[in-house]
Amino acid sequence: MKQLEEAFEARNKKQNKIEQIKATKTPMEVYHQLENICSNGLEKLEDADSSYFLKCFGAFLKKDGKFMLRVRIPAGQLTIEQAEKIGEMAKLYGDDYIDITTRQQIELRYIELENLATVLKELDSVGISTFQTGIDNFRNIVTSSFDGLGNKKIIEVKPLIDELQAIFLNKEEWIGTLPRKFNTSILGTNTNDCNIYGHDCCFIIAQKNEMLGFNLYLGGRVGVQARDTGLFIQEEEVVPTFLAIINLFKQYGFRDNRNKNRLHFLLEAVGMEAFVEAIKAYSGLAYESAGEILATQEYRLDESGVFDLGEGQKAIHFSIPSGIFSGNCLTEVAEVARSVKGEIRLSVEQSLYVIVKEERVNEVQQNLLFDIYKRYHNTYYNHQIACAGTATCAFGVIPNKTDAIAMANFLQREVPIEDGKVRMYWSACPKGCGIHGIADIGFEGCKAKDEKGNSVDGVHIFIGGKATTEAKEARQLFKALPLPIAQERVKQLMKLYRDKREKSESFEMFDSRVLSSLSLEEILEKMG
Repeated sequence: MKQLEEAFEARNKKQNKIEQIKATKTPMEVYHQLENICSNGLEKLEDADSSYFLKCFGAFLKKDGKFMLRVRIPAGQLTIEQAEKIGEMAKLYGDDYIDITTRQQIELRYIELENLATVLKELDSVGISTFQTGIDNFRNIVTSSFDGLGNKKIIEVKPLIDELQAIFLNKEEWIGTLPRKFNTSILGTNTNDCNIYGHDCCFIIAQKNEMLGFNLYLGGRVGVQARDTGLFIQEEEVVPTFLAIINLFKQYGFRDNRNKNRLHFLLEAVGMEAFVEAIKAYSGLAYESAGEILATQEYRLDESGVFDLGEGQKAIHFSIPSGIFSGNCLTEVAEVARSVKGEIRLSVEQSLYVIVKEERVNEVQQNLLFDIYKRYHNTYYNHQIACAGTATCAFGVIPNKTDAIAMANFLQREVPIEDGKVRMYWSACPKGCGIHGIADIGFEGCKAKDEKGNSVDGVHIFIGGKATTEAKEARQLFKALPLPIAQERVKQLMKLYRDKREKSESFEMFDSRVLSSLSLEEILEKMG
């Protein structure tokens, strides 16, 4: 612990402004006054409440004077009643608008302050919380969309997620008290469809001798993959290990420069070995060394957008472009899922699945849901991510969501690849909320110069990120291209993929086999 104490002392001689705000009151004080705040209007809303305390409950005041509300969906598993309630709230109070997020959550937008308390109460009535979905809190714990399903399951982790969440959710001592946000992932399937290595704390399905459990990785963040601790965590050790990690982070995490306060920077300061020793000391557990990771299979949709889970189960994929959905469509999905006794699962790629028995797939595709399904059937939507962009985010450099949709539509028209798999992730600025760094083809919003020298919306383009069987950051292929030129360059790249790939080969595998061994100049030459 001595190294943690020394690092803490060195980095916390001066605390940042947010830490100073935290010292003035507790988030729960603001929450208990919420109805009064809502009735008094924005002019009575204190700056500290909107800049920090309301964000602890997922309520973000946007530049249009309305609120975005982030809804926690543990493991992305949404009951039919919850889906109906969210759809109802979107229609009644949020301009019928819904965003699906990269943490398997849902965001409602355009909510007036006067309706905020009502929406929170209505969501709570069906067991949905917005607590701790923003600012210095534990964010939604993500896992595979196929957790516990078919022959993809090894350990069902939703019960573990519920246990982990029970430690901190709605607990006053944990609300808004961390040095910075803390992202957790836990994977119990043989497919990594949840960016498992990109979080502060990652439990990854593994086997040690005859035991099943998890390898522990720590310190991931945007642009940085988590690192192996060398520890194998048995199923019954997950909760005490998590407790050790989060208590160490809360006690010794840095509270000075908010740009360098994530767990990654504590690990950087003290070293992984010292932090692992602290975990052992705090938990009192004698861990096995790391085992063999079992999440090695790539998941593939068939040409109709269905994923075979085995054991008579199918996942019908609805590729929601840039995560932009509506309350009305979510209500329709819920109605159909009820009619076929199906489940709704959200994806980190801002889409959703309806899980059904194999014999009911045609029934789903032939009823009301089929119209929604057809509307969104596009190869380039299937694995697309795009963060908010300039429409609703103060950091956005480009509109982003509409740009991602325009790119997908352009490519579907120019280079249709029905059995292809290409992960295109878009971030509207360098903050990287669209996790473009792990994409097959990643886009980072920027300003570019057109042929006349005018400043226009553009992107930096990256290729070769890995997020299926390994973790690897993409490398930059193009810098500051205006969006129309970016479309043409990606079109060339997709033609190269279409013409040179092996049958049904994903772009990630194609890159590993062909492109990763080439220099950027050689790739450009192949593109023509």
